[in-house]
Amino acid sequence: MADHILRPNRRAVMAGLAAAACQWPDQAAHAEQASRLRCKEDVLDLREGQPATPVWSLGDQPLRFKRGDRPEITLTNDLPVPALLNWRGLDGAAAAEPMLARPALAPSASDTFQLTLRHAGTYLSDLALLGDGAARATRALPLIVTESEPVQVDRDETFLIEGWRLKPDGSAITPGLDPEGTVSVYTVNGKLTREIKARGRERLRLRFINGLQRQVIALKIEHHDVTVMALDSQPAEPFLARGGTFALAPGGRADVFVDMAPEAGSTPILMHDGEAARPVAGLVTSDEAPIRRETLPPPAALPSNGLPARLDLKSALRTDLPIGGDPKDWLTPDTFKATTPPAFRTKAGRAVVLSLINRAPTTSVFHLHGHHFRHLDRLDDGWKPFWLDTIAIDAGQTQRIAFAAEVAGRFLLEAVEADWKAPRRLRWYSVE
Repeated sequence: MADHILRPNRRAVMAGLAAAACQWPDQAAHAEQASRLRCKEDVLDLREGQPATPVWSLGDQPLRFKRGDRPEITLTNDLPVPALLNWRGLDGAAAAEPMLARPALAPSASDTFQLTLRHAGTYLSDLALLGDGAARATRALPLIVTESEPVQVDRDETFLIEGWRLKPDGSAITPGLDPEGTVSVYTVNGKLTREIKARGRERLRLRFINGLQRQVIALKIEHHDVTVMALDSQPAEPFLARGGTFALAPGGRADVFVDMAPEAGSTPILMHDGEAARPVAGLVTSDEAPIRRETLPPPAALPSNGLPARLDLKSALRTDLPIGGDPKDWLTPDTFKATTPPAFRTKAGRAVVLSLINRAPTTSVFHLHGHHFRHLDRLDDGWKPFWLDTIAIDAGQTQRIAFAAEVAGRFLLEAVEADWKAPRRLRWYSVE
């Protein structure tokens, strides 16, 4: 299990791991306020002492709700182009599914819909589905759904890591365009760097989100035991990340617990993007007295979200799904139509096994909407002890995943090569 999680893809990330750490404002907005989103023109300070870079965003304040909430989301588009809101990790939210249930929103238009937040976890909302080749790069927005039960942590911090390709004039190009002549810049919660200050023996819950649209990254928190508690919004059997490192595919999320050392000092949080490791944030233990006399015992698993303990693979629907290269039947978002035939149909309650065949000469990333899946072992005789909604697949490799089709509806399938200029491609599936 640890080898699979901690070993970055050889082509995309060759060693270390990364993190971007910065403290996000931890003020839970009132539900009525938090449910109002606006696509707007914005700026980011990405070059020291230079003019800000224009971007499009959904604002700075993460959405925060509790498990079981059913917030009504109102989205207003103040951009000069159509906008489409995409949710990563929300199981069974068929009414919010982009392109299939919610069409692109015209400039100056508004849309209201309801989210059913069945599971606690760390989620992501963005405008990336229509972002390839657009006039402006876009920012993402975290969605945090807290557990109904208490969780033994002193602090809860969210780290949204995003990457930008800047031209010499400081403008940011979007994915799908040739990055020749650009430089890479990374932010955490919209800042170039950030420090988290805490007292000795304080237990931190750090929610890492890979907001990069094409890159697998590796994250490393040095000199601390890093306990992985959840992956892609779903609780995992807690395990120590080897060397304090763990990998995240584009859009992937990891909740980790870190107990601060009792002595004052600083710890860099490193990110490896496949080319180099760089510090993007830091943890600082203050010289105040430790928050408690002894370090807390190892954490218990997070409360279950109720996903099935077993999957019936013997009677599962099995489908081969080639991705990467120029795969047949996959469409770019600008050519996708909800009337195209689905990749597969299944009955609610049945297990589905997908064989993901990467025919590209580089790593490809697959994202399943609507359900979480298990990564199957090579012989289909078991699975890794965690749930995912996104997986990176090496060039020429086949990986098998399985999920229980619990909720009826129509849901997207996304695939993209781990290459900035590669197009995003879509299909869909139906649970009936």
